Amino acid sequence: MRLLPVGPDHGRRGAAGNDAESHRRGNRRRTHEHLPVRYVCPRARRDPCRRREQRDDVVNKWTRRTFIGAGTVAGGGFLLGVAGFTFAPGRHSLVAADAAAKGQLTTWITITPNNQITILIPHCEMGQGTPTALAMMAAEELEADWALVHVEEAPALDAYANGYIIRAMGGGYVPAVLGRGVDYGAYKMAEWFGLMVTGGSTAVRGTGEFGMRVAGAAAREMLLAAAARQWDVRAAECVAKGSRVTHAASGRSRSFGELAAVAATQSVPTSPALKDPASFTIRRTSLPRRDLPSKVDGTAKYAIDFTTAGMLYAAVEIAPVQGGKLVAVDIAPAESMPGVKKVVKLDEAVAVVADSFWRARRALAALKPEFSDAGHGAVSTASIFAAFETALGAPPGVPTGAAKVVTADYRAPFLAHATMEPMVCTAKVDGDRAEVWTGVQDPLNARSVAAKALGIDVENVRLTNFLLGGGFGRRLPFTFDYVDLAVRVAKAMSPVPVKTIWTRENDIQHDYYRPAAMSRHAGALDADGVPLAAHSNYTGGGNREAVFMPYAIAEMAAAEKKADHPIRPGQWRSVLNSQHGFFKESFIDEMAIAAGKDPFEFRRGLLAGQPRFKAALEKAAAMSGWGTPLPPGEGRGIAVCESFGSIVAEVVHVAVFPTGRLKVLHVYAAVDCGDVVNIDSATAQVEGGIIYALSAALLSEITIAQGRIVETNFRDYPMIHIADAPQVSTAFIRSDAPLGGLGEPPVPPLAPALANAIHAATGIRIRELPIRKTPLTRA
Repeated sequence: MRLLPVGPDHGRRGAAGNDAESHRRGNRRRTHEHLPVRYVCPRARRDPCRRREQRDDVVNKWTRRTFIGAGTVAGGGFLLGVAGFTFAPGRHSLVAADAAAKGQLTTWITITPNNQITILIPHCEMGQGTPTALAMMAAEELEADWALVHVEEAPALDAYANGYIIRAMGGGYVPAVLGRGVDYGAYKMAEWFGLMVTGGSTAVRGTGEFGMRVAGAAAREMLLAAAARQWDVRAAECVAKGSRVTHAASGRSRSFGELAAVAATQSVPTSPALKDPASFTIRRTSLPRRDLPSKVDGTAKYAIDFTTAGMLYAAVEIAPVQGGKLVAVDIAPAESMPGVKKVVKLDEAVAVVADSFWRARRALAALKPEFSDAGHGAVSTASIFAAFETALGAPPGVPTGAAKVVTADYRAPFLAHATMEPMVCTAKVDGDRAEVWTGVQDPLNARSVAAKALGIDVENVRLTNFLLGGGFGRRLPFTFDYVDLAVRVAKAMSPVPVKTIWTRENDIQHDYYRPAAMSRHAGALDADGVPLAAHSNYTGGGNREAVFMPYAIAEMAAAEKKADHPIRPGQWRSVLNSQHGFFKESFIDEMAIAAGKDPFEFRRGLLAGQPRFKAALEKAAAMSGWGTPLPPGEGRGIAVCESFGSIVAEVVHVAVFPTGRLKVLHVYAAVDCGDVVNIDSATAQVEGGIIYALSAALLSEITIAQGRIVETNFRDYPMIHIADAPQVSTAFIRSDAPLGGLGEPPVPPLAPALANAIHAATGIRIRELPIRKTPLTRA
């Protein structure tokens, strides 16, 4: 599936209307497209997991129907279902006609008679604060009292399939006339493909902007209509505020909870009016995240914390070479050890199940399994980069007659995700039914993976998702090998529940890695230092967003050169932007130096046609005091990148001591993400992205020898320590652009800004990551 750019964010005031002139296709200066998404349906045509059973039990067989609709809940409460794309032509009337026949209605917003509001969030919490931000967006439009709002994660059901990711990935550019049809089609694709994803920096700009805001606004209008009906006045005379509806002329006022039962009988507005951003009272503030108290007092539950009666534990050893199979293993040494219940042989692994994880690990260590290498035993880091070199060939050509030609090669390594919580999954299999407890970024797809591994209907799998101890892309669809493995181990112990815990070694050596990449650049300058061309060839994957350069250079081109290898790729925080940000912003810096110009001024002079890029660049430079003198051995570097709809400029200030020791002193970030929902959480996202990127740029590298991953743990895959973390200053630039992402955009500019700062301090040009591989004794 290839996603096309899509249209306006409804002006943030109401239903989709006319495009702003600057957003019309003819006025868009973008020369690149947004990140394409490819997704393979987890339910093959003949897969039994695709079968649809009769929904006679609404507790265990939830309806897949999504709609905007209202109904009553136990105790006379009000529920509003906005679980999907309901604004397609005729969609609402179709749902209204057959909703009763489909059983229980699904909900995102529930209001009970005691005035409590529950907002279900179809995204996971992995430290980014998304559930709180989404609830703020709904509560803002609802005009709710935030103190009365309760936030819960939605269950892993098709009703919560997240088609909004498609709108978010498209950047908001859907023509108004097509908006409803696109919404409907996006939901149906999400339902079919099992999308309930938290990733791609899409939750707030997708589900929030196109889902939660509309849900809150629709609920508000229904409550206003309910009050008007009771008081025999016009709804326009009533005002919603603080979870109450008031009629000022008569002084009457009722709580949302008191109006809930009547509101449930109102027709649902298909295009509710959204609030003017100028009137926001919940958004653009720094409300505490709802997940923080439990994380502070230790009551927060992650998948690794889960226990249930009679649970056993499994430790696993997986074929060390990707694609390898278990050839032989003598299970006797483990079977005789204390607490061991069973040794389970799988195609690609062997597992020991015991009454404690410690005992399972000890018994596993007594085994000496033999695995095949799938023909990849000769693969190494050196062989992969040699293939890259061959694929790239000669530097790309540049115009003849240039006063100066600049060439450079850059390398980026494989990277692991290294989440603080390793992969863990508990499963209980009983006949043709299963329960799964884990932490994933797409519980709906993980549910399908479990069903397929067990050969049972997806409707017979119940999945409970926990807080995630980090995600960064490791827990996205197509990376649920730990779920697949865990349910197969549990099947061998049916009906006893089994928790399969991956060690750090399992996690580091069996990841889906950020692809290694290499890029070969050539640029041309005229006699005045004006750039005439910037060309590149690269390996390791790319797309137009990742390779796009916003600069006004007459000739720009980038071409991918294929060089296959067996190391399985994954989505790593900021995806391909992390490599290409380093490549392109390092090279533009090299062109500036070759032109004899200041790197900031060089960039700024090429951004006249890109006002958002220019504003972010200027803001970061101003924050850092760019141009003011620094002591010897210190330097500043700058970079600006766009990803996931946001533009981030960063300046890194470093000190390099005569011994070659590097100290990163300060990072300044200027962020244009359109608007900010929760200022404190947004700031934390930027800071977290910078620290994650800094750790990777300085230290991290996955290497391969004899087809196997060499690194095993943090002792040889180090992460930055808090003592080495720099001060980070963040400024947000509010613009009229559609909402952009925040979890990933701070990552791409960091590595090039850091490398450029090192060059400013020492004259040493970093062209290979991680930086620790390059001696930094000043030139």
